[in-house]
Amino acid sequence: MLAYTYIRKGEFGFIEKPRPAIRESGDAIVRVTLSSICTSDLHIKHGSVPRAVPGITVGHEMVGIVEETGNAVKTLKKGDRVSVNVETFCGECFFCRHGYVNNCTDPNGGWALGCRIDGGQAEYVRVPYADQGLKRIPDTVSDEQALFVGDILATGFWAARISEIKHEDTVLIIGAGPTGICTLLCAMLKEPERIIVCEKSEERVEFIKMHYPGIMVTNPEDCKSFVRENSSHSGADVVIEAAGGEGTFRLAWECARPNAIVTIVAMYDKPQVLPLPDMYGKNLTFKTGGVDGCDCEEILELIKKGKIDTTPLITHRYPLSRIGEAYDLFEKRGDGVIKIAIENTCI
Repeated sequence: MLAYTYIRKGEFGFIEKPRPAIRESGDAIVRVTLSSICTSDLHIKHGSVPRAVPGITVGHEMVGIVEETGNAVKTLKKGDRVSVNVETFCGECFFCRHGYVNNCTDPNGGWALGCRIDGGQAEYVRVPYADQGLKRIPDTVSDEQALFVGDILATGFWAARISEIKHEDTVLIIGAGPTGICTLLCAMLKEPERIIVCEKSEERVEFIKMHYPGIMVTNPEDCKSFVRENSSHSGADVVIEAAGGEGTFRLAWECARPNAIVTIVAMYDKPQVLPLPDMYGKNLTFKTGGVDGCDCEEILELIKKGKIDTTPLITHRYPLSRIGEAYDLFEKRGDGVIKIAIENTCI
């Protein structure tokens, strides 16, 4: 099969690879039906993910159909339609048992698919610890509705959960990219008093206004003053940084009120500075790190009930054979792109 592969820094391309096979008893082989491109894939391309291995098939956002399972797989069978978790986790180590699946102690624990083991921008993918990493998609939920469950939607759900959002809160979300919008959807479930989204792209601002008219929107230049004017305590009670842009880390803590929670879900191409002398009096709580993607079953149930809908994020579609064009569009943010669905027909 042809697999879209990390060749070297700055270069992805198709390579002929054998169809993956069961290696461990907990594995499953999934025929990928729909996948997508994530900003994290671009970080790999740019060389910003040191643990990413050249020669690896990229891609970690996908849904598909189970083709084969190892002898130890208990919850799945051939023919099941499934969402694939971005993270590999054993479910048994200390961190997994406490819900910190991103820190699973397995050698391939955490974000492995499309980074350290072959991912899903190909016809088939091998998923280790399939009982943990795959969730059956309800019959009434489409592939498009489930496409982002295992990664950016799990990230948004996790971010909203750990941010301890309360009904009286003002929540600021920095960035209206795909992860920011998924975070917005999950923050809305908490029903805070108000949500403010900070975004510099006029196209994405219009997207927010069109699809979520009750949400307040500002831009980075006006963000601090806007938040002060539209919050009860001269700053946001919760700030979620989902942009990862130049200056957005500093903007996040500057817009927080004293004793607020600042949650960082963005990935950065460069190290960020924590200027403690400038922030001592604010007594902030920072929450950072990779998503703990252990809520996928609950997310699928919320989609089934109509409480979350991420299908408006899919602005473009490409066949797998043209994924290079899709990457180019996504990286350049052309034509109002937010997310691209890659239809994994046999090539």
